[in-house]
Amino acid sequence: MRWTAVTVSLVLAAPVAAQQQQPSGPPPRLAAQPVTDDYFGQTVEDRFRFVEKMEPATLAWMRAQADYTRRKLDSIAPRAALLERMGLFGGEFGFAYYPEYAGDRLFFLERAPGGEQNSLVVQEASGRRRTLVDVPALIKARGYPVAIDGFEPSRDGRFVALRLSEKGSENSLLTVVSVEDGRTIAGPVRLGPFTSTSWDEDGKSLFFTRLPDLDAADLALRYNNLEIVHWRFGSDPVVVAGAKAGLGPNRDPAMVPGIFTPRNTGRAIMMLSDGVTPELEAWEAPIQDAASGRARWRKIVERNDAVTGIFADRTGLYFLTHRDAPGYKVTQTTWSGTAAGAAPILLPDTELFYDTMRGGRDAIYVAGRERLKGVVWRIPRGGKPERLALPEQGSIQTLEAESDRDGAIVTVAGYATPSTTYRYVSGKGFVDLKLERRPPSLDLARYQVIEADAVARDGMKVPLIILTSAGPRRPRPFVIEAYGSYGINTLPLFSPRYLLGVDAGVGYASCSVRGGSELGDAWRLGGKDAAKPNTWRDAIACAETLIAEGYTTPRQLAIWGTSAGGITAGRAATERPDLFASVISAVGLSNPLRFETTAAGAANAKEFGSTKDPAGFRNLLAMDSYHAIRDGVKLPPFLVTGGMQDPRVVPWQPAKLVARLQEAGDTAFLRLEEEAGHGLGSTRSARDAEHADIYSFILWQAGDPKWQPR
Repeated sequence: MRWTAVTVSLVLAAPVAAQQQQPSGPPPRLAAQPVTDDYFGQTVEDRFRFVEKMEPATLAWMRAQADYTRRKLDSIAPRAALLERMGLFGGEFGFAYYPEYAGDRLFFLERAPGGEQNSLVVQEASGRRRTLVDVPALIKARGYPVAIDGFEPSRDGRFVALRLSEKGSENSLLTVVSVEDGRTIAGPVRLGPFTSTSWDEDGKSLFFTRLPDLDAADLALRYNNLEIVHWRFGSDPVVVAGAKAGLGPNRDPAMVPGIFTPRNTGRAIMMLSDGVTPELEAWEAPIQDAASGRARWRKIVERNDAVTGIFADRTGLYFLTHRDAPGYKVTQTTWSGTAAGAAPILLPDTELFYDTMRGGRDAIYVAGRERLKGVVWRIPRGGKPERLALPEQGSIQTLEAESDRDGAIVTVAGYATPSTTYRYVSGKGFVDLKLERRPPSLDLARYQVIEADAVARDGMKVPLIILTSAGPRRPRPFVIEAYGSYGINTLPLFSPRYLLGVDAGVGYASCSVRGGSELGDAWRLGGKDAAKPNTWRDAIACAETLIAEGYTTPRQLAIWGTSAGGITAGRAATERPDLFASVISAVGLSNPLRFETTAAGAANAKEFGSTKDPAGFRNLLAMDSYHAIRDGVKLPPFLVTGGMQDPRVVPWQPAKLVARLQEAGDTAFLRLEEEAGHGLGSTRSARDAEHADIYSFILWQAGDPKWQPR
């Protein structure tokens, strides 16, 4: 079972009218219309505030910019061949995600060789596999992108609760389908983004979370009041907990509730998150009372218990916590106990960091890292913990187990280690489930992976993993990718696109900057709030290391940040423009000072800060790339991407960044996708095209003569 936790009023002038331009030339820059805000005595000028209204003239300017970017990138002669190779080579792989047993069946998402999107596949006990939900066929029939946001099989494997969304919106519609014949037996029900499901014990009803105010006029309220609903098929869904309904323990409309029902316990556990920080609160109650909305919820986890993961079965409650354990520990108590009184069963280790816990019938399984190398621990029922010997080195991409089945499912991958999913059973070890497929043409000997450390300005060692071609080291175009927010770990993963980027001449480096949890909770806090500058300065240290070690030069080095990684890439480039030849801000957060005004922004105040208090304002301004741009200070060229359906980083964020860069005399290109969001539902072809554009841009700006626009 998986469960994941997610101002000043101004009168704005009208945007400038769209201007005519020659089809072959660049579109005109957007004329500024400055407004000023006063934050606690400090005046801040916002020169392109009007872009946030996304009025027709602004949209026309954005699309003209995107059209010019498209023409420019398409005129780079080798790009077409690179894109074709991505389609052919990447299309030979088969990938599997989120494997889970239910009854005698194994369910997983599969991006089959040649497939455009993940489909839902079921494997019978006999080993026969069949596609239950064919998403590429849905895309073909509807004529626009469709994606599976999540799925959950009933415990007997007879039904699947399926969440689908369109055009990258993440606005899930829930349906329940029969596994036997694919027939829809219930739904659709509109849920919205950031939602989840959990089956009731009877297999005839389920719990789900839903956003009731998605159409609210106030954008900042659309993602509030997430409610828990019980749905007995054939009847109307009934709200059983939520701040708006006044049911259950939560009265804060900004909090994110979730519910899961541990197998064969007769109990339900409600968890509450602020949506951005990892610590949870939790309560338990009889499942029948939870389904009726009359539960008397008993609290089992306080926020100061520092619990980030919960598992439960008939034997009791298990918690993953970093309280008094920076690298985390696992604790256990009875159903009458609480996290505060739970006893440790897996002690913290100064060299290991745990992040995922699942329970099988035979043991509790815990996944984590030794630096960035994956580790899995097994804690037998009543026995001593043992570290399992993994079949290959890599990071742990998946850990799943079910309390009515022995063993666990583990997926291992690395930058030059294709994803492989195994089933572990005591006494038998790891057995390849043969869910993934790789082409015979794959030659991993052509690549090398180097693990290194960069030393930050405060002396901290920052993990740096380098993927490049085998052979002698020489300066070449390189790109650093970094994230550094929400405690999200940047761990080694496998992508054919990275290998093809290396083949095209672009080395790849992953920099595990502070703000993630790669080295425990202290690493997360070391890149948060007033310490947020450590995030981009760690990336700067990684850049300096690559240059000092002879991998690249400042004239060849790019930095790439996606989503909140836009803070990292943008501020590294604005603070040290001398280090970089180009910058990729992919659906990047570039104007966090205004993020709070968006639908997704209010919840993120706990991660980045709020303009409603002085410290929060100072922190937001410090991390704001848009406001860090200075006239007369030359910055490297930017490629800035956005999705017009993005529910997380709204498209005016990249548009404002491009407008301000161009006004300051810097080079900036805007790449837009009309039927895409934050990238979570993008098709394989769309991702291929984006990566082909990024590598083409990097090589162009690195001065490679073959990669210059015509």
